Amino acid sequence: MKNILIVGQDALTREPLMGFLSKHEFNIRAVENRQLAASNMASEAIDLAIVDLSYGREDGLQFVRDFGAKRDLPIIIISGDFVDEADKVIGLETGARDYITMPFGLTEFRARVRAAMRQRPERDRNTIYRFDDWRVSTKRRSLRRGTDPDVKLTAGEFNLLMAFLKNPGRVLSREQLLMATRVYDQEVYYRSIDVLIVRLRRKLGQDKAPRPQYIRTERGAGYIFDSVVNIEELRTRRG
Repeated sequence: MKNILIVGQDALTREPLMGFLSKHEFNIRAVENRQLAASNMASEAIDLAIVDLSYGREDGLQFVRDFGAKRDLPIIIISGDFVDEADKVIGLETGARDYITMPFGLTEFRARVRAAMRQRPERDRNTIYRFDDWRVSTKRRSLRRGTDPDVKLTAGEFNLLMAFLKNPGRVLSREQLLMATRVYDQEVYYRSIDVLIVRLRRKLGQDKAPRPQYIRTERGAGYIFDSVVNIEELRTRRG
């Protein structure tokens, strides 16, 4: 049975979710803040966290930063029907797998919970992608050029880079890249891909001529990763 932790102060939201998910073969725990969540996770393995930003926005986002991308914990953020665009982008880029605004159907919510759990990568597998003198590790979620220090990437930037590395030489539309970076609200965040592209190009040194122009714009179609990519599968020990 999978363990789910709900983090949030609003009992009116928390209790219906606990009751519904408990009926569908999930073991549910609920806490009111980040500190209690960390304490709970120290004593019990958690497979997914649901973070309610309706109350305690900063506390909830800090939890996502601490346990999302850094510790590879699948997280779903839920919030009220009015959501600031910046909050949604921050939540997704710092490690959340999904962002859902209320009201929402419980059947759909259960499907999103299961989808978020399926996205969790295998911990004993490490895929290395190489292009020119760059190296990307999926286990460490790191980007490095030669012997230089790792280049820091947000969760959104890393997911975008992975979409390109898995499809070198292929034109990817904004819609495809939106799905790959897990930014679900296409109407609101259609242009956010362009922002991520600019940032990723900068981190790959494309703003410093005559460096290779890895990510090229195909006008009216999308973007293409213009480099040969070599892939190596590694197995790492558990524990």
